[in-house]
Amino acid sequence: MTLSELQWVRIAVVVPAHNEARHIEGVLRTIPSFVDEIIVVDDASEDDTARCVTANLQRDARIRLCRQPINRGVGAAIATGYVEALRLGVDVVAVMAGDGQMDPDDLAPLILAMLRSGADYVKGDRLARPESSRRMPVLRRIGSRVLSRLTSWAAGVSVNDSQCGYTAIRATALGRLDLVSLWPRYGYPNDLIGRVVAAGFCIEEVAVAAIYRDERSGLRVWHVPRIAWLIGRVAWRRIGGSAGAPSDSSLAGRASERLPLRPDEAPCPRPR
Repeated sequence: MTLSELQWVRIAVVVPAHNEARHIEGVLRTIPSFVDEIIVVDDASEDDTARCVTANLQRDARIRLCRQPINRGVGAAIATGYVEALRLGVDVVAVMAGDGQMDPDDLAPLILAMLRSGADYVKGDRLARPESSRRMPVLRRIGSRVLSRLTSWAAGVSVNDSQCGYTAIRATALGRLDLVSLWPRYGYPNDLIGRVVAAGFCIEEVAVAAIYRDERSGLRVWHVPRIAWLIGRVAWRRIGGSAGAPSDSSLAGRASERLPLRPDEAPCPRPR
């Protein structure tokens, strides 16, 4: 499998964004050309994020803009993007944050690793490269390692960087996960890992760069107890045997009904 063969795979990138007017245009301009759909989910930003995205719609026909009516959190924004990607019928759905902290050059290795190994869910690993992990703030690096060990124990699978949001997932696996009840805010990566593993899907990690400039992380100390609680819930579900998968038919249909998407025919339409 080579980079040129990605043209045979329909790929969507979900870009969650909250108050990212300074960085969102740079992110959109550097998303690789092999990506078929770019789904920006503006999580009720109070700055010019939506205007910046709108200004790029005519330049890049791949872009769709979803606007959350209220701030629901990064997990909910990603779930909204996932639902739209399923509706579009793509094969693979990746996530790249709107703050520019994810290197676009790492996207192809993530997806190629999935296609080569047969994994269902591939996560970026910022801690795999010593020179890269040293760029992370010390407390964040320590916290990521601790939470990764706890998540590995809870989910019953080895994960080196549970908190990294740079991911790719097969649509066939995504459609079997209950996105409606995915944790909406910080801690969603831990919740999603637990759901993926409990549903019997395979996880792989790929080394990615850690990029930090002048961005301020929304993660705060008081989020840690909640994340720890979520990790405990992952363990409880595993022990209790709950796969976290929908019990009825199409998840995409259910989620479209319950998630706060746009009311028109296409939840995240391109301009006509």
